[in-house]
Amino acid sequence: MRLPDMPLHDPFIVADEKTRTYYLYTSNDPSVSGVDGTGTMVYRSHDLRDWTRPVVVFLTAGQNGLWATDGGWAPEVHERGGRYYLFTTLHNQDRPLPVPPPNQWGSPFQIPNYMRGTITAVSDSLLGPFTAVDPSRPTPPGNLMTLDGTLHVDPSGQPWMVYAHEWLQTIDGTMEAIRLAPDLSETVGDPVFLFKASDASWVGEQIPGGVPYQLPPYITDGPQLYPTPDGSLLMLWSTYEKNVVGRDGTISGGYVQTCAVSRSGSVTGPWQQHRPLVRDDSGHGMLFHTFDGRLMMVLHRPFDNARGKLYEMRLRGHELRVLRQCTELDGGG
Repeated sequence: MRLPDMPLHDPFIVADEKTRTYYLYTSNDPSVSGVDGTGTMVYRSHDLRDWTRPVVVFLTAGQNGLWATDGGWAPEVHERGGRYYLFTTLHNQDRPLPVPPPNQWGSPFQIPNYMRGTITAVSDSLLGPFTAVDPSRPTPPGNLMTLDGTLHVDPSGQPWMVYAHEWLQTIDGTMEAIRLAPDLSETVGDPVFLFKASDASWVGEQIPGGVPYQLPPYITDGPQLYPTPDGSLLMLWSTYEKNVVGRDGTISGGYVQTCAVSRSGSVTGPWQQHRPLVRDDSGHGMLFHTFDGRLMMVLHRPFDNARGKLYEMRLRGHELRVLRQCTELDGGG
């Protein structure tokens, strides 16, 4: 298989040096994997061009007492202490959360809130099977509507989960972080606010004149952190470049891949927002190195019926730039 033929959303690539294999994790798609159910599947490749058919590594149906069985969004896998940890976002519409009062933020609509959050699962293999560490709850606080949790380990060795706090609950979506126990089994302390989506001042620049515009919501999506050569900390994240909102809460606008930088090198910031890296309904990217040492970014485009797109990147100090799209690998588009 090749990327133009591979349905995927929120791609995450692990470049495994031991086997010289790239593992591309995404939400299970039964039409491709042949396995029904909410979960995670993985494609494999030795050259980023030709990929195996995906195998399923995690299913919610196989987890005893799991608090949610829908979603399976934004899976990513990290090695720690010789084991592999899967983060993926689930939700349960049968477990409602309190809805903020109408007009609290000047919003003309109310949208139901329900439990949504990233879980942690563990395996001894990149091919799973992964088992939920705590099936009774999401990893971030269960009263928060969150998604897209990612792992960051700070210079002191402290692991954090960084996640997006949903605009559905906050209107102006935020990025937050919470400390994790060394074995990633539980959280430690309270969440720490990092930044809000509207801090990216360019978000509303392209709204056409005369179009009805409601300031909220602002979207935070898909964080991924990367230490830079100058000691800064880079965060890839995604949002909508223009937020034209209907009274039913639907959003139209361009999904974009952008980034922020913490010059202090600390996950707690302060964070400075940079201009978008890729537009054209693209996003939820992450950085990885090829086996020949090139820095690459993978993301999905378009948002619906998404496919993986690969970009060769350049990082000088804390300045991240796109060198080129690798159309010979991803088919262009």
